[in-house]
Amino acid sequence: MCGIVGVVARSPVNQILYDGLTVLQHRGQDAAGICTAEGHSFHMHKGRGLVRDVFRTRDMRGLLGTMGIAHCRYPTAGSASSVAESQPFYVNSPFGIVLGHNGNLVNADELRRSLFAEDRRHVNTNSDSEVLLNVLAHEIHDACDGGHRLTPEAIFRAVGGVHRRVKGAYAVVAMIAGYGLLAFRDPRGIRPLIIGRADTEKGVEFIVASESVALDTLGFKVMRDVAPGEAILVDQSGNLYARQCAESPSLNPCIFEFVYLARPDSVIDGISVYESRRQMGMSLADRIIASGLAPEIDVVIPIPDSSRPSALEVASKLGKPYREGFIKNRYIGRTFIMPGQELRKKSVRQKLNAMAVEFRDKNVLLVDDSIVRGTTSREIVQMARECGARKVFFASAAPPVRFPNVYGIDMPTRSELIATGRDERQIAEAIGADAVLYQDLASLVADVRACNPAIERFDCSCFDGEYITGDVSTDYLAGIEASRQDGESGGGTRLSSYQLDLGLTAVD
Repeated sequence: MCGIVGVVARSPVNQILYDGLTVLQHRGQDAAGICTAEGHSFHMHKGRGLVRDVFRTRDMRGLLGTMGIAHCRYPTAGSASSVAESQPFYVNSPFGIVLGHNGNLVNADELRRSLFAEDRRHVNTNSDSEVLLNVLAHEIHDACDGGHRLTPEAIFRAVGGVHRRVKGAYAVVAMIAGYGLLAFRDPRGIRPLIIGRADTEKGVEFIVASESVALDTLGFKVMRDVAPGEAILVDQSGNLYARQCAESPSLNPCIFEFVYLARPDSVIDGISVYESRRQMGMSLADRIIASGLAPEIDVVIPIPDSSRPSALEVASKLGKPYREGFIKNRYIGRTFIMPGQELRKKSVRQKLNAMAVEFRDKNVLLVDDSIVRGTTSREIVQMARECGARKVFFASAAPPVRFPNVYGIDMPTRSELIATGRDERQIAEAIGADAVLYQDLASLVADVRACNPAIERFDCSCFDGEYITGDVSTDYLAGIEASRQDGESGGGTRLSSYQLDLGLTAVD
């Protein structure tokens, strides 16, 4: 769930990339980085923290050139505390390549070993993005037959090689020194990627980004979503090339993008995020009516911000007052993506303050987009009771999250998920609510698909346990859970230790 931006412009690109990252900050708060290209040279600055904290004026001045990529990181593989795992990553062979990646590779361990044993490449961190970069670099080398001439055809062959070797979810922006910008999307289209253009006095400019809101804000017009398995290449002269590089692509967007991850003013794969959340609210209202709880509800209150569209529709359909019972501190980030359970718990009350007047002596229906770990929900229910609520009902616009999402969201262990092994009554007890109601999966899929009926299937693995890439085994999930530490997503050095065992023999 990282944010990525790539731009080929006719003027300095550093400010465009910075502004793009700030718009996509909701997709990752752990680290940020920008790399620009000036001729055959790269200029890079990256570090841990929010975009505004990573970049100073002196840093921006050093990011020269009219082409560049940018990345804001949400750690799903590797270490949340590692500065070295900030992106973009760089390799100097062949040609010099930098890469930023949104998603998660499920065969990263296997690839890491093959890179070392067969490709003779060294991976310095536990980040699967560095693995992906080295796979791409090796495939480009092979596509050029070891020569020094690079063509669009060779690059597209290399991306095809990446698709054959890599398993999982990935949306990628990369730059090749002295050549151009490359972007591609995994063959299942799990993670989002969109391309736009701007016609300026100096010529056409192109952008690729995780969400359409970045294009809107930066003054680009949406061309289209990058297709699953497709590669987009823009050379330094501004020529655009596109090629389908996967053998059997299919579009399966991650449904959690629409539930929570994306901004409501984005459009992903032809689906308005805002409209899909409105639809979720209408279906959730039907579920509440069917449960028989509707007559007991005095007021409907959303958990800001992502649940507001759903809560408004719930209140409207139930005929109940809609009230803003929680005021959000805009200077506190999204607690869901914060590394560490204790930090998430502490930050909930820093982020939200309850207004007692909206809770006192009332039966309150709290509407949230989803319940994952239950940390936020438990604290919010407690805040409502402290403000004098008689009863607190909790409704989720998404179904119970019972399975790990291994494609790029940090909920990899079943033990962390409050819905694992619990029914609605038990979940209500766990978070301190009088009742908990969930949307059902069939309704959720129908709500999102209603905005684009052409999409036949979504990745719903965190709800139904069906992993669409077909390569997520029980052993794989058990391995992730065994290695997980709170606040880390993969452990410190477990994957890299063998890299130093070169098996060399001394010769007299």
